[in-house]
Amino acid sequence: MPGTPPPSPTATTYQGRAPGSPLPEVRRRQPDRARPAKAGAGAEAPRRAGVALVAALLGFTVITIDVSAVNIALPSIRESLDGGMAGLQWVVDAYTLMFAALMLSAGAIADRAGARRAYAWGVALFTLASLGCALAPGIGVLVAARVAQGGAAAVVMPASLALIRQAHEDSRERARAIALWTVGGSVAMAAGPVLGGLLTESAGWRAVFLLNLPVGAVILGLLTRVPRSPRRPAALDGFGQLTAVLALAGLAVAVIEGGHLGWTSLPVLGAGALAVVSGFVFRVVESRHRQPMIPPALLRERRVAVPLAVGFAVNAAFYGGIFLLGLYYQQLRGMSATAAGLMFVPMSAVVTATNLVSPRLAERFGRRSVIVLGQLVFTAAMLVMLPLAGDTPVWLVLVLLLPLSMGGAVAVPALTALLIDAVPAERAGTASGLLNSLRQLGGALAVALFGGLLAGSDGGFSLPGMRVGLLSVAALLLVTAGMSRVLLTRD
Repeated sequence: MPGTPPPSPTATTYQGRAPGSPLPEVRRRQPDRARPAKAGAGAEAPRRAGVALVAALLGFTVITIDVSAVNIALPSIRESLDGGMAGLQWVVDAYTLMFAALMLSAGAIADRAGARRAYAWGVALFTLASLGCALAPGIGVLVAARVAQGGAAAVVMPASLALIRQAHEDSRERARAIALWTVGGSVAMAAGPVLGGLLTESAGWRAVFLLNLPVGAVILGLLTRVPRSPRRPAALDGFGQLTAVLALAGLAVAVIEGGHLGWTSLPVLGAGALAVVSGFVFRVVESRHRQPMIPPALLRERRVAVPLAVGFAVNAAFYGGIFLLGLYYQQLRGMSATAAGLMFVPMSAVVTATNLVSPRLAERFGRRSVIVLGQLVFTAAMLVMLPLAGDTPVWLVLVLLLPLSMGGAVAVPALTALLIDAVPAERAGTASGLLNSLRQLGGALAVALFGGLLAGSDGGFSLPGMRVGLLSVAALLLVTAGMSRVLLTRD
């Protein structure tokens, strides 16, 4: 969601530091002035940086649109493929969970293979998986293709940010580039429902996935004009990655199926046990690995740990809200897919405007204040949606959605910039991968929670269940807002 200020030219190194020892002194990197610039390089470098930015922005946009656009297509998918509420939850969460789980290794892949190569691999796989989604004959095949999409998106996300950092050495230019990158994701997330509704009603839900094919081809074409990225040593922990996937999958099964089969049913208890055991094994494996996927020193830095927690909560609110509203408009109010999508148009405009203002707010009032403010606005968004009913006037619904439009757009740019500034350049892929892993996990669990609560005893839309979900997310946001206020230093 989803403009961010620039990563700082200063960096703190975590390599070679004993656990528990103080952070080493921050040293400012001096520009390399030893090499004279080649003739014509002054004009060529900005051009290539622009191409890299467009390629990164398109990829980030398409994987983000895919999330929110599919939410509007869910009722149509249910009718076409005969899937229940649990099936619809898996269509969404198969993507986001694989996204979240593989993001842990995706950052290392981006560092190890080089940003451009990793990005090309991710875009190519995402395009092929989109074709598989469009051709899916049943809900099972669609979910499997969504798993492949999520894995590819996990590679695209951190590689796109690393590509931007590589192409923009100047901190101010990098600030503008990252701001555009984040604005693109925010607009895509908010505009996705509109596009999803129009495509679903005019050409069918399969068109939502077919749209990714030409975009993928354009991105791959642009990458041929982007310089090769340097490769950096980064360990790939296969066993640790496997246990992470099992832990998140078990957690998702427990939350999704618990709302339908009952929290004490054998499959739900088994899935919960799998999540706990796999999570414990993951922690043990990572603590003993020479080069863990999640360096312990990163998590001991408050400027890293707090943005991770906030990212989880903010995405839980936004993904959960989009999932809820898509079903609310169509199932409870009886709107068409196009009408439901158009209900998100004001949100798109507000998100875009707020993203443009957010960096200036951070400069004026400090990142901590902006991060706290964004979470409080999101908390208000959850609370003001509590009175929604089937007969709530449309104009009032649009007004009540304004806080939902603004919360993440205020907070995410500041927390992303804070995280990027807190790590050295060689850890940019790993840190951004970890942030987005937690954000995707928050969204996946929110969809799982809302899906279980929204399904009434008669299979219809449950307003009491919706309100329980909203209150749960509001409580989480208040906790992370308090963490931000207490643990982050004023800047």
